[in-house]
Amino acid sequence: MKRDERRQAIMDLLVEQGAVDLDDLAHRFVVSKMTIHRDLDDLEAAGVLRKIRGGATIDAGTQFESDFRFRERQGGAAKAVMAHAALELIEPGMTVMINDGSTAAVLGALLPQRRPLTVITNNSAIIDTLKGESGISLITLGGAYSAKFNGFFGVLCEENLRRLRSDISFLSVPAVSGTQVFHMDDDVVRSKRAMMDAATKTCLLVNHARFDRTAMHLFADLSEFDAVITDAAPSDQALDALSAHEISLTIANPDENPA
Repeated sequence: MKRDERRQAIMDLLVEQGAVDLDDLAHRFVVSKMTIHRDLDDLEAAGVLRKIRGGATIDAGTQFESDFRFRERQGGAAKAVMAHAALELIEPGMTVMINDGSTAAVLGALLPQRRPLTVITNNSAIIDTLKGESGISLITLGGAYSAKFNGFFGVLCEENLRRLRSDISFLSVPAVSGTQVFHMDDDVVRSKRAMMDAATKTCLLVNHARFDRTAMHLFADLSEFDAVITDAAPSDQALDALSAHEISLTIANPDENPA
């Protein structure tokens, strides 16, 4: 097996398992542990995975979020239920702003159901999905492309957001602790903040498993959002924190989604 094929196979295993073991990989691909070390080092340098003792993982850490290519293949049911709940907040004729992220990409694919719409986004997956759709006026934000997040960020993106306004923005995050919302990347945080500032209303989409976590950069407080949508009930500790601060949480109902 060639190096690139082996590394793709490692990535496929990470999607299936969430983590891989160094010894198992060496045995599976009939190569030395040093060869696997080099593979994991290069994949980590590319931001694809996070090395841990004896192997690697794609589980988020305080400074790490897994590559978009992993995230778009995980948790499809949870993303769908949140996206359909979010779609209920959109009416034809609105200007809608959507950030980067794999959950946001699922919502983006549903937007033609509410056409006509104006859609503003830095999410490359949404751009690819909507660029040929009639009834959708698509505004792309530009900026420096990030393969890890499959979106556009930086000064150009932020400046363009300062010149735009939307009826509602949809944002997603990898970590919520108490009522504080976090992200690992400061460029991503700045683009999300600019989207919040440019919108009349804001909605946060967050997987229930992302509660009780922190990341390096504080992004926002849950009280700043008009709606917070998740796919299932988070921990009792998380629910207590929301209740103490009178923050309403919408738990999307899968039975309300169309087949």
